[in-house]
Amino acid sequence: MNNLYTVKQASGPLISLALHDGHFIDEDILAHIGLDEHERFREEDPYTAYMADLPVTQVVVHFSRFMVDLNRSKDKAIYKKEEDAWGLKVWRNEFPNELESTLMNYYNQFYEEMDKLINEKIKSYGYFLILDIHSYNHRRQSPKQASPSSGNPEINLGTYYNHPKWQAIAKKLMGYLASSKINGEFPDVRENIIFKGGGFSQWVNQMYGDKGSVISIEFKKTFMDEWTGRVDVQHLLDINNALNGALPMLNYELTEIQK
Repeated sequence: MNNLYTVKQASGPLISLALHDGHFIDEDILAHIGLDEHERFREEDPYTAYMADLPVTQVVVHFSRFMVDLNRSKDKAIYKKEEDAWGLKVWRNEFPNELESTLMNYYNQFYEEMDKLINEKIKSYGYFLILDIHSYNHRRQSPKQASPSSGNPEINLGTYYNHPKWQAIAKKLMGYLASSKINGEFPDVRENIIFKGGGFSQWVNQMYGDKGSVISIEFKKTFMDEWTGRVDVQHLLDINNALNGALPMLNYELTEIQK
């Protein structure tokens, strides 16, 4: 399988990442998948590559999390059981064990590439920051039934695994996003409410915690219809503009921390 992901290099210590944007599944693997395309699409993070389209180094994953989930630890990266995938039966029959080595090769290749990229940033700048862009469902049960906003903020920052050194910059980003008009309103932005950061964040922070961090940014899927896939283009543009606007502040704060 070619073009697993795209790395678009740019100067500076910032990296934007769309880990779950991909929808592609290799034909040989798709033959074993029991889910319809729209079922997979509903649990993927469509349009996050557009959110992450920023003037920094960009990483976009093109294959579906239903092949192998790069945001989970190795032992959980393949959804072998229904409880691994929100109760969905991913495989037509039992998981075909002969696929495991192929799928884990994709996983390992990605992490090797990220290790190389992060080390390049550290060598060039002494530090790095990854904006790990995701989205999350709030109408999983039905198109007409939304989860209560009390436990489902418009934007959730996952920072639980970050080194204490980087807590201040996450707080600054949270404040910036909360003061940015998105879809005509100032969004409810909270930290570690519904997501604390996934396997990728844990790996980065374990490997490089004092050299940089991952801020996992989860946007509630109010910018789109979870069930049809139809997107509100202006809402999406507002999100991208807000992230773009935060970049000068993030770069400044990074240099201040390193002084």
